[in-house]
Amino acid sequence: MTGEPHKIFEMREKLRQAYLSLGFTELINPLFIEDVDVYKQFGPEAPLILDRCYYLAGLPRPDIGLGKDKIQQMQELGVELDSKIQQKLQKILREYKKGTVEGDDLIHDISAALNIGGGRATQIIDQVFPEVRDLKPEATNLTLRSHMTAGWFITLSAMKKRTQLPLKLFSIDRVFRREQREDPSHLRSHHSASCVVMGEGLSEDAGHEIARGLLKYLGYEDLEFRKKEVPSRYYANEYEVFIYNEAVEKKSGDGWVEVADFGMYSRAALDNYNIPYDVMNLGMGVERVTMIVHDVTDLRELAYPQFYSEWILSDEELGKMISIDKKPETSAGIEIMDAVVKVCIEHASEPSPCRLKAWEGELNDKHVVVSVVEPEENTRLCGPAYNNELVIYNGDVMAVPRNEKWEKQFREGFVTGISFLQSLAAQAAYEIETAARAGGNIHQTRFKIVRGPGDINIYVDPVANRYITGKNRKIDVRGPVFTTIEAEISG
Repeated sequence: MTGEPHKIFEMREKLRQAYLSLGFTELINPLFIEDVDVYKQFGPEAPLILDRCYYLAGLPRPDIGLGKDKIQQMQELGVELDSKIQQKLQKILREYKKGTVEGDDLIHDISAALNIGGGRATQIIDQVFPEVRDLKPEATNLTLRSHMTAGWFITLSAMKKRTQLPLKLFSIDRVFRREQREDPSHLRSHHSASCVVMGEGLSEDAGHEIARGLLKYLGYEDLEFRKKEVPSRYYANEYEVFIYNEAVEKKSGDGWVEVADFGMYSRAALDNYNIPYDVMNLGMGVERVTMIVHDVTDLRELAYPQFYSEWILSDEELGKMISIDKKPETSAGIEIMDAVVKVCIEHASEPSPCRLKAWEGELNDKHVVVSVVEPEENTRLCGPAYNNELVIYNGDVMAVPRNEKWEKQFREGFVTGISFLQSLAAQAAYEIETAARAGGNIHQTRFKIVRGPGDINIYVDPVANRYITGKNRKIDVRGPVFTTIEAEISG
């Protein structure tokens, strides 16, 4: 059985293949961007752009002295400190300050120096060295990439003299935006499917051509290009790419949906990186395209279905969470199960009292005779519900006979393939195997009135149970079975 991919990563892979088919080379762009690069690209607008960026911070390394008060505190905690041990400890603290000792190694190194366990070393750091416990993060000038362009300028600057032109590169990766909150149209992190073409004499025509190629690969050929009146600062000009979507038009009246933008990088931004060539950049939001393809209106539901999507299980999914509980484990046990089923089907209406032999043979070095019996008078070998089948219909689990009354449920619902007869025969065979191993003489498995799945050897996964209960659906597994299987064990 294969697993199910996430819709976003499935689309990401399609876009990867689309770019590769268009002759682009894949690479990983820098994720950590110094804010000085944002100024190079955006000029006076940089502070506004940085407002949406996450700055990275780190904990400073404190200068920890080993004074008499700290030595006394450790001694009060039961740690013996001679001068040699004090020197070892002071050296560790100095190396921690310099960065030679990493923070996640500090407990181990103190534990080794003091010859104590890790738990006590943690206690000492917490109680004796508040300089470590009370550290506050300090910001750096590094930001998380908020747009793929931030990485492209750095990449192209590094590659401008190392490769023949035209250069065609793409990267599909995360970008981060410091949103105040996540809502149906905003995430703090999403995927950008971005590319650049660097060469001489390039124009917007390259963007039109690439957009058509990418979207044709995804099955969209009806496109519209609109020039933005005010382009982004790093673009000389900028175009938005729209695709037509019939489902969107039915909802909003306008079927044109923006999926990408592209433009020529401005000469001013390129000069800041000493890039003498023309560069065309195109970016496409992976989540944006995925939402359109799958007709999803909430980005959160698309990205994090485990938190935001409605919990819906199909009848088939529910049915696959229901199974026969106890089953025979040996080939003889399986023969017994099949034989019991056959006898019951052929003789269910046999008037009682009656005894019909179903199987005879060797099981676990014992001679076993298995019969289906009904000792009481004026009844039948099997009760009326003996062969009811489990069907899932509109989220309800029901055990019903296959007749005209329940024709719709069998036709439109999910038929599990489990019947009362199969589950009782499986339990009987399982118990006979157990009895033969234990050396019993007579073993009897009797089913009377079934009031729930557990009465007839049927297991319902707790997940299915919670779903059915939460959706106010029902499990109606009941009925008069009145079937007895008896085994005579000898030898």
